[in-house]
Amino acid sequence: MVIKVFLASSSGSTAIKKKQQDVLGFLEALKVDYAPLDIACNEDNRMWMRENVPVEKKPTNGIPLPPQIFNEESYCGDYETFFDAKEDNAVYAFLGLPPPPGSKEAKEAYLENGPVENGTIVNGTDDAEDEENLEAEEENIDDDTLKREVPMEECNGDEHTEEVEAEVGGETGEEAAEEKVAEEKEAVEDTEESLENTAPVKEEEAQEEAEDEEAKGEDDQPVSEEEEDE
Repeated sequence: MVIKVFLASSSGSTAIKKKQQDVLGFLEALKVDYAPLDIACNEDNRMWMRENVPVEKKPTNGIPLPPQIFNEESYCGDYETFFDAKEDNAVYAFLGLPPPPGSKEAKEAYLENGPVENGTIVNGTDDAEDEENLEAEEENIDDDTLKREVPMEECNGDEHTEEVEAEVGGETGEEAAEEKVAEEKEAVEDTEESLENTAPVKEEEAQEEAEDEEAKGEDDQPVSEEEEDE
């Protein structure tokens, strides 16, 4: 497979020239085989590029600007999508090429999807199956551990919460009843003490009244004749 890069060698735009240089320089650094196709000097290249860029990828005026990247007849993207792929460390996937063994992109692709051939995910090997089985076994172990470590109150959920609330409510009710009994008892004791203090005072008052009545009676008795002669 050959990567085709459509570019304009005589473009008057500094931005376009810089973008073209970035793409070509990065492909060379990765040692990816590519074919630069000039649209400024070749009308066939220009027409082919315009016709094969997907409609949804074309700008509003319908004329795509270089650089445009293809893998044979398949459209890969423009500079912006190439730059995003480079930032995500996924240039080989962007180009539709298998990443070289040992590269970071190859390791990530293997861990996520299994082996990749010609940019396509294929069925896993025995090693991949072993790795999946190992991961599944670890998940089962984690599930068993979680089941053992979950406290009983969490297993019971709302039911346990209601029981605790009922116990707390019962204790609160008992304490309130005890406080009420203590208050009633204290009130009775205060009443009895008040009655005891009042009784002696009433007896003293009654005795004083009796003595006054007796003295008054003596003063009211008539004086005898003998007492008068004397």
